[in-house]
Amino acid sequence: MGTSWNPTVYGHYADERTRPYYELVARIRNESPGTVVDLGCGTGVQTATLAQRWPSAHITGLDSSADMVADQPSDLPAGVTIRQGDISDFDATGVDVVVSNAALQWVPHHRELLATWASQLGASSTLAFQVPGNFDAPSHVLMRRLAESDEWASTLSGVLRGGDSVDSAEQYASAMFDAGLTVDAWETSYVHVLQGVDPVLRWVTGTGLRPVLDALDDETRPVFVEQYRDLLRDAYPQAASGTLFPFRRIFVVARKD
Repeated sequence: MGTSWNPTVYGHYADERTRPYYELVARIRNESPGTVVDLGCGTGVQTATLAQRWPSAHITGLDSSADMVADQPSDLPAGVTIRQGDISDFDATGVDVVVSNAALQWVPHHRELLATWASQLGASSTLAFQVPGNFDAPSHVLMRRLAESDEWASTLSGVLRGGDSVDSAEQYASAMFDAGLTVDAWETSYVHVLQGVDPVLRWVTGTGLRPVLDALDDETRPVFVEQYRDLLRDAYPQAASGTLFPFRRIFVVARKD
């Protein structure tokens, strides 16, 4: 994952972003795993909470972003380690629980990785992951449409991926069943009520817009952002109570019994 990350920007909507993490972990049935790995852990703030669930486990968080890893908490619980690492290089052999929250969508070959990890897991081990399922939402459709327009296509062609970034819950479940695992898969659509000016723009600036921002220079970046902002204002009107931002997410908890 070559996209740059800003821990402060990403963490602005921490409550909304972390809720799916806790709901994913709550469905994992392992009671006392010895080894837990969190792939794409960001700063490791959520990874640290796994020590409350599994206090005797050795817990490792891996993230490809040096900036995210550098911003890890200074008071990590005993047994929790956060370090830089590429998801593509991960080997699940000997790991009891593998967790990945909102990270695999950045890895085009993650379907192959899931099959590999499933084959590497030992008996009673679990592979649990969550990916966003909102690539067909206005926030992403408008971003791609603008990037593909005549004004921007020469610079941004191929920078953004579409709905093929992730599979459906049914497709992931089928793949995990084929790999010999027992599967619990579901989807949840959250309706976030975001506050402040241009909150949807602020949200995507910390995630989906990063490839565009990285591809543009200091002169063109604010021009694109302004055009995209105007599109978002029409798609997500602000009301007195805030801006409604629907967000679909896909969850899978697969266990090798």
